[in-house]
Amino acid sequence: MQGQNQQQAYDRGITIFSPDGRLYQVEYAREAVKRGTASIGVRTSDGVVLAVDKRIRSPLMERSSVEKIHKADDHIGIASAGHVADARQLIDFARRQAQVNQLRYGEPVGVETLTKEITDYIQQYTQVGGARPFGVALIIGGIVDGEPRLYETDPSGTPYEWKALAVGADRGDIRDYLEANYDAEMDLDAGIDLALAALASVNDDELAPEGIGVATIDAETETFGVLSDDEKETHLAEADLLESDDGDEDGDEAEDADDETEE
Repeated sequence: MQGQNQQQAYDRGITIFSPDGRLYQVEYAREAVKRGTASIGVRTSDGVVLAVDKRIRSPLMERSSVEKIHKADDHIGIASAGHVADARQLIDFARRQAQVNQLRYGEPVGVETLTKEITDYIQQYTQVGGARPFGVALIIGGIVDGEPRLYETDPSGTPYEWKALAVGADRGDIRDYLEANYDAEMDLDAGIDLALAALASVNDDELAPEGIGVATIDAETETFGVLSDDEKETHLAEADLLESDDGDEDGDEAEDADDETEE
């Protein structure tokens, strides 16, 4: 009981370290990320792939209103997992910084530069009283001088660069799948197939085109693009991952883990 009371004393303020050097509010923010549906990033030789699980909790909800993939600049895309409102704030910040860089220096912002500006902004909320950390993780992919780059932001404000990664629910299982099947020499189509297969591995090996989002940033054109439902269906069918017609109505139990403030 004494240990529990001690923890409660240290988790009330974001600016207070516990005796063992932990910031409990940052750790709680990471737990909020785990409650969000999965997002995946894959870096290939031809570009970057972003894939997300965007399950809908009700047939009355407009699917287009569920946004987990965002365009930050012509050459940069961002996928999120965690609290929707927190993600929206960071996406808006990223877009402003991209435009500021274009106006100030007359050139597109670098992917690493933008990632570190975002994580610097996130980190401020881990040491200011009266505020809480952002309960969201971002996957930031883009192209710099023809070279694909892929980064993750953490609620602590730490940036990481990856070849392939997952954030959100089932992160560990998806990462294991990516580690076992990733090939650095794969092309963009193969990267899409890998991302979809990794997402399907934690969804009974089948997906519906309407329940996922996929975007690519092509290294040759350095442009961000979102796949249509028909394109997603084609990839799923070719990989034998397309959801059957008779098994789509019982995802409610898995969706109950995500409340209306999380994605």
